[in-house]
Amino acid sequence: MGLHKTSKPGSNVALPDERRPLSYTVAAAQGPVRLRYFAPPEHLRAYFGSLYLFTVTADHYADATRADVPQLRFMIAGGGDYHFQDGGVMATPDVCLLGPTMGATRFVLEGQARVLGVSLLPAGWLSLHGGDASTLADRLCDLAAERGPAHAALLDRLRTMDDAEAEEMATLCWKELGRLVKPVRKATWALLAAVDAWLMDEGSPRIETLVETTSLSARQLARLTNKYYGAPPKLLARKYRALRCSARIALDGDSWQQLCEEAGFYDQSHFIREIKHFIGLTPHQLQTEPTAVAQLTLLRRSLGGDVAVLNRLS
Repeated sequence: MGLHKTSKPGSNVALPDERRPLSYTVAAAQGPVRLRYFAPPEHLRAYFGSLYLFTVTADHYADATRADVPQLRFMIAGGGDYHFQDGGVMATPDVCLLGPTMGATRFVLEGQARVLGVSLLPAGWLSLHGGDASTLADRLCDLAAERGPAHAALLDRLRTMDDAEAEEMATLCWKELGRLVKPVRKATWALLAAVDAWLMDEGSPRIETLVETTSLSARQLARLTNKYYGAPPKLLARKYRALRCSARIALDGDSWQQLCEEAGFYDQSHFIREIKHFIGLTPHQLQTEPTAVAQLTLLRRSLGGDVAVLNRLS
């Protein structure tokens, strides 16, 4: 299975003209899946990761997504279920807020599907939900039912648009989401920046380092990272270490045996278990037979550059 990636001529994430959103069209050369990405405008980059349009032309489709940040997903067409790593199964509402996932999550779609989704960074989670993120870890909710009619109204507008209007769909979503973002206290921004940088450390992040950087106790950090990221620091460190390693295996062609040693895993068996848990595939499968969704999701890393640190993997 191969990939094809295109970007609009002249588009680049570093362009000063934010009226022209960057888009990537990424499609599996075989199979019914297509995924297109849009980077957020500059003023929303600390709140949201990529926006994406996901389409499936098969009448029945099942795959798995890696552990991830929260996702807001508008079911323009189609529906199905999520199967979480702890055994929970939940039907997908039309306006689905998927909480932070701490393991690979399987999904099953019935009918041809069109989904417009947005990755939520912690500040975006605070704006759209506002509650403790850990209460929705590996779970989902109907955001239209819980937070009012604005999201349902946006879905209705998206349903009048087709894939040829993808740029307009993205512009509309960024406009509406921009109205919902809320100011974040300076101290909270500082904490989020410290945690983001710690999670993106190339080694195996140590909690003691974060304690020293933030001047907070381990107990305080656990409470705050549960609230903003959905899990305590130790689990977050494992999650993002696996995400970094999987990207280097699948996109950079790095040796997973060498990564096992560099990233502080106990041994190769430990490395394989961690990658399988958080990604849903073994290192060998990532190298030789990644699923369509696994390949396409990893390409979000292309939206790096000047965007927020976690956007590189969100």
